Amino acid sequence: MTTSAELIEMSERRSAHNYHPLPVVIHEAHGAWVTDVEGKRYLDCLSGYSSLNFGHGHPKIIEAARNQLDNLTLTSRAFYHDQFAQFCAGLGDLTGKDLILPMNTGAEAVETAIKVARKWGYEVKGVEPDQANIIVMEGNFHGRTTTIVSFSTDPEAHDNFGPYTPGFRLVPYGSTEAIRQAVDPNTVAVLVEPIQGEAGVLVPPDGYLSEIRELCTAQGILMIADEVQSGLGRTGQTFACDYEGVVPDVYVLGKALGGGVVPVSAIAANRDVLGIIQPGQHGSTFGGNPLACAVGIAVIELLNTGEFQARAAKLGEVLHARLRELIGKGVVEVRGRGLWAGVDIDPELATGREVSKALMARSVLAKDTHGSTIRLAPPIVVSEEDLIWAVNQLADAVYELNTA
Repeated sequence: MTTSAELIEMSERRSAHNYHPLPVVIHEAHGAWVTDVEGKRYLDCLSGYSSLNFGHGHPKIIEAARNQLDNLTLTSRAFYHDQFAQFCAGLGDLTGKDLILPMNTGAEAVETAIKVARKWGYEVKGVEPDQANIIVMEGNFHGRTTTIVSFSTDPEAHDNFGPYTPGFRLVPYGSTEAIRQAVDPNTVAVLVEPIQGEAGVLVPPDGYLSEIRELCTAQGILMIADEVQSGLGRTGQTFACDYEGVVPDVYVLGKALGGGVVPVSAIAANRDVLGIIQPGQHGSTFGGNPLACAVGIAVIELLNTGEFQARAAKLGEVLHARLRELIGKGVVEVRGRGLWAGVDIDPELATGREVSKALMARSVLAKDTHGSTIRLAPPIVVSEEDLIWAVNQLADAVYELNTA
């Protein structure tokens, strides 16, 4: 057997260093647990950044994928296929929207939303050509394409990738007054994460999303909610926007939509918005492919039961209650909603990566962000016993660092 050390060395030698993984090499996974090439088991508390909301290898999702693999995997959108209609109808019903435009990755879905908003602005709102602007938030993370990094405030994602795409106005996250001041006659949309994941699982002030909704309606501009990480059960609701009863004009979806099996993304909007896209104006060879649609249908059916949303809400209460007990004991702050938490470690104690490594040594996999923060997002199928055990490992790891 090739060892973890050998595989890591080869990976570092033969691949671009666009990620900084923890030194673990995963070989197989089931439910909330993964196993490395040496046979050591770990509780997955990252879930592929919410791509694995339903756990590794959920039987219903795997069955759908296997059945589809035996029949048809790709046609391109040059032809119809027998999974496409049901996927679009199911996701439309789940979001309450008329139309679906499927793509592959979350970044592609965000790019799609940007293109649609601009086209809508010119053809429906009447903005002068090439003058459209979209209001975006400081601390955002919507992907790493050249357009998206143009309005990133993260130096690692942004710097040295110019020239940058114009047409975006940055405002502080959580301030509707800042949005109001940034709006002008050429504004076509507000693009917002209901919870900023990469920034450290930042939950905005109560009423923020409702106020954005009201402002967008009053100003005649689109509200675009990037629910790639926050959506599809992660926060204890189908969408994080549901906590304020807010329905955006455009949902941006991805990650968990592919069930941890294939990349699946989409935007969902009503006909008066998405109807402006005509043949040849946007697309992807693999977008809405048969395998992706079959998996997406299985995901939608799981969400339609409501079981996963309820489970994330219930276990989320357990997670956050236990995490709050660590404040003042090496933990500075805890944020999040449902089975999603950002934990700020005292920077004088350790970095987020150091704590993530300490957790890995204790058979828990999590990931750091922005220095001293770690993110916890276990699969929704995690047991309450395992969830409590994981937080206890964090408590012990922080205690050991505190007393070292």
